[in-house]
Amino acid sequence: MSSLRPIDFRFIEELVEFVRGRGYVLHFSDASFSEFFATELDIDIDDAIYADDGGSKGKRLRCFLRKVDNATAARTLQAMWEYRREHLYSTGTTDPVANAEGRFLTLIAKLNGEASPASDVPPKRAFNTEQMAGLRSELYELRNLAPQPRGYAFEAFLKRAFDLFGLQTREPFRNIGEQIDGSFLLDDQIYLLEAKWVQQPVGVETLHAFHGKLDKAAWTRGVLVSYNGFSADGLAAFGPAKRLICVEGRDLYDAFERQVPLADLLRAKVRRAGETGAPFVPFTALFP
Repeated sequence: MSSLRPIDFRFIEELVEFVRGRGYVLHFSDASFSEFFATELDIDIDDAIYADDGGSKGKRLRCFLRKVDNATAARTLQAMWEYRREHLYSTGTTDPVANAEGRFLTLIAKLNGEASPASDVPPKRAFNTEQMAGLRSELYELRNLAPQPRGYAFEAFLKRAFDLFGLQTREPFRNIGEQIDGSFLLDDQIYLLEAKWVQQPVGVETLHAFHGKLDKAAWTRGVLVSYNGFSADGLAAFGPAKRLICVEGRDLYDAFERQVPLADLLRAKVRRAGETGAPFVPFTALFP
């Protein structure tokens, strides 16, 4: 565990809570906070081990810094300091914390100068970068298969990819005579999953058909994955998102390329659907 003291945590809170208030960390959203830890530090800050004090970003950060060793705490704070400094510069904001840099450097020097016992549970890596690259290559290679085996291979590929990010998938099953490609859990919500690899972008008929399956279980949401995307006319005719979000093949390629966990991609799509009513928002609009 780190050797950070209560007075150190009060200073860290001063550094990160001035933008949005207590419980927040700078101007991070939930998705960008997770992405920051994943891309900058290769750490899964959403691991339940860091939620002992609660689920807010501030509480997760405090729990994380308390549990890790001094070297990891110092590395994390240095990365966050750079992010904070860039925010102050880009917004033209004067640092509201008195002697922030001097106090920060003193804290880092203390962490780097003091040995601490190794954490019983080392930080969980956000993901395996080699596996992410492998998934991207595997998805690309599926294009070489004939249509029927490609469809089955696409379903199996999605199951492996979702399982890699802890989404607890279930195998395909039948519900009142209808084939469902599978289901998974995201933030304790059950989602039905349907995968399509057809020549043309998916249209309104497929969207309505899948949504009809969701209507048979009032507590279920759905994710429709179409490798070749969705037609603009079909999305317009379908109307506002109800309990359905859409993912296209390009989203998957971009997530693997940018090393964004699939759970974070889905959370961003769910949130944007709730905010705008759009069942499909591309990766590039969610993670510019």
